[in-house]
Amino acid sequence: MTKKDLQQLSFSALLELPIAVLWFDKDGNFFEVNQAACKIWGYSREELLSMTVFDINPNMNPETWAAHWAAKQVETATFESSHRRKDGTIFPVDITDIFVELKGVTYSCAIVRDITKRKEANRISRLSDFTIQNAGDSIFWVSPEGGIRNVNENACLQYGYTKEEFLQKQVMDLYEEMGDADFQQIWKRLKSERLIVFETEHVDKVGKKIPVEISSHYIQFEEMEYACSMVRNIRERKQKEAALRGALLEIKSLKEKLEAENNYLQEEIEINNNFGEIISNSPKFQIVLKQIEQVADTTSTVLVTGESGTGKELIARALHRLSRRSERPMIKVNCATLPSNLIESELFGHEKGAFTGALSTKLGKFQLADGGTLFLDEIGEMPIDLQPKLLRAIQEGEIERLGGQELIKVDVRIVAATNRNLPNEIEKGTFREDLYYRLNVFPIHSIPLRERKDDIPLLIRFFCEKLGSKMGKKITDIPQKVIDKLVSYDFPGNIRELENLIERALIMSRGNKLSLGNWFNPKKRRKSKVEFVPLESFQRNYIIEVLKFTKWRVSGPDGAAQVLGVRPTTLFSKMDKLGIKRSMEATE
Repeated sequence: MTKKDLQQLSFSALLELPIAVLWFDKDGNFFEVNQAACKIWGYSREELLSMTVFDINPNMNPETWAAHWAAKQVETATFESSHRRKDGTIFPVDITDIFVELKGVTYSCAIVRDITKRKEANRISRLSDFTIQNAGDSIFWVSPEGGIRNVNENACLQYGYTKEEFLQKQVMDLYEEMGDADFQQIWKRLKSERLIVFETEHVDKVGKKIPVEISSHYIQFEEMEYACSMVRNIRERKQKEAALRGALLEIKSLKEKLEAENNYLQEEIEINNNFGEIISNSPKFQIVLKQIEQVADTTSTVLVTGESGTGKELIARALHRLSRRSERPMIKVNCATLPSNLIESELFGHEKGAFTGALSTKLGKFQLADGGTLFLDEIGEMPIDLQPKLLRAIQEGEIERLGGQELIKVDVRIVAATNRNLPNEIEKGTFREDLYYRLNVFPIHSIPLRERKDDIPLLIRFFCEKLGSKMGKKITDIPQKVIDKLVSYDFPGNIRELENLIERALIMSRGNKLSLGNWFNPKKRRKSKVEFVPLESFQRNYIIEVLKFTKWRVSGPDGAAQVLGVRPTTLFSKMDKLGIKRSMEATE
């Protein structure tokens, strides 16, 4: 094969390349192009062959082309330039220009690549590097061993080290007390969680402490692991926080000085504005409110426990109000006030003629609450023989009216409440264990007032406004000594007792100042006289004396349990052990 044949073969091969190949003669006229070139510039082959290099290269003119041609003794030249497409857009190109001879004529063979994407990638890379270097936070890249592998310019400015000095250090050098073991614990956590954020103190080059917030990210780059940490100097924020704390302490001090005779009127607080008449800013009660929020929008059964007067019904209302059932009714059934022979009819309804006096069909509370909430108050008082029917209704979502044969489907969310210790009732055989576990899906314990005394001032004002408006009284002065006296009292009757007490105080108050009068003496207790007898006899006689004093009322306000300072369940247990029965009331 001759040299001429090889040149012809090379020419044919170039025309088949997937990259653009352009052939020009000495005057800059197109001699040949391949299809890849037509696609890039947007012209047909015929259009390009009728054009010159000056038509596609806005930077080229006859003078520069002549100079380029004159340097053709350099067989290969590579450079970047800009070309113009048929639609007028300018784009960057990389050109490899080769001078070749074909059939005795010299041509410029230009292999051209569109480098738009490469240029943009380089620009983005430069922008990224510029952003990192000029970021307001210090940035550190740290190896798994704790070595500092890179930093940005801000880190050098903040800490006073040069980049070269940083690269000779370990990250532990920035802490007063951090060893390799401490760093490895942090690294282990970072590798597990991928991102950790924490506050600490660093030390700069001159030993000055810098309070910092660190957001550390676990990254892998080119098969290497790094902790990329964004470090923010929070000295100014810390100073503002300290100043705020100081201001708050000063305000607190001034408040305490003025509190003795100053009005104690605080704004009513409703957590998230969603809890209706629940008034609280007690940290302990926040847990209860959080539980309400967590379970409200579910269909789970809720059991609200707590002493009488702690607001169990308010919790039930809040659960209903925050649920998706709020547009449907919440139906209440008080299991303690209904006669045992009427509870079944109240819950499930009855058919006409089901019993004497059933003159028409009646819907029960389950049907009335369909699509809404059924609140079973004092569930611990429900007769044992009715509990299996209630359990079935809750589990199966269907009821049967008294005297009826048809099963009726109901969609009811159950909220139950009790002041009894249901596990103790289970042991005594007065409450079914299976019903207890079905009700106790999500328990909420309503905190007694003695455990949330922070709320007493708020509740005093709330009841003054609520009850005062009914009486035509407007209390604007609540002395601090009144608040202190009420806060020091344990309120065995809880919020209900407080409300009754405020109502009595409003009746006796004159003008706009709240007065307790002389009748409120929380320390005064009636005591019965006993003789020296064996301890068990003393306990029995003393409990009987207290029961006589409370007219055999065990639980609730002014009940024997309150007087003795024990829970009603504890007192019932003690009465059983000592053989004290209600039947003794007539003989005592």
